[in-house]
Amino acid sequence: MLDDWQVGVLRGVALDAALYDVARLRMAVFRDWPYLYHGDMGYERRYLASYRDNPHAVLVGAFAAGRLIGAATGMPLTEHDAAFGAAIAAAGHDPASVFYCAESVLLPEWRGRGIGHRFFDLREAAARDQGFRLVAFCAVIRPDDHPLKPADYRPLDGFWRKRGYAPLDGAMAPFAWTDIDQAGDTEKPMQIWMRAL
Repeated sequence: MLDDWQVGVLRGVALDAALYDVARLRMAVFRDWPYLYHGDMGYERRYLASYRDNPHAVLVGAFAAGRLIGAATGMPLTEHDAAFGAAIAAAGHDPASVFYCAESVLLPEWRGRGIGHRFFDLREAAARDQGFRLVAFCAVIRPDDHPLKPADYRPLDGFWRKRGYAPLDGAMAPFAWTDIDQAGDTEKPMQIWMRAL
């Protein structure tokens, strides 16, 4: 039943046990627009190890009938990608004061049920517990005329704004990955969104 789900912070053995499923979930969800990510399990394992090995990081899991249906991550910005910290510093904020919400991935059939809000609630709580005063994330910018953009695509801007986030003026950072229709990595512009806690 689609109303029977649980969301919680994963720690220790539970976190370690979920990493492979989180990697598969990231590759499946990010394959869709607007990320178009051609997943690589080797990269995923290296990337997700940073959440297993970092005591300041948080990994939130959503489960239904014992199956992982969604996940969200976060960690102090200074312990994540340097390009995002540089973009935030250039916009006038101290990267050391920012908790970075790296991703939220949720299978399509489970969207619209409040799970995304729980993802943000728990990551923002982790940020507050660690003394952060700002929370940020980034979203890829794609051209409106991109040939792979679905006609019925609805951006998440309204959801993010309801949570109190707004694009940080002038804060764009490059990030590279391989698109599903490309042979190798290409850089994409990522818009930083931020809110005060």
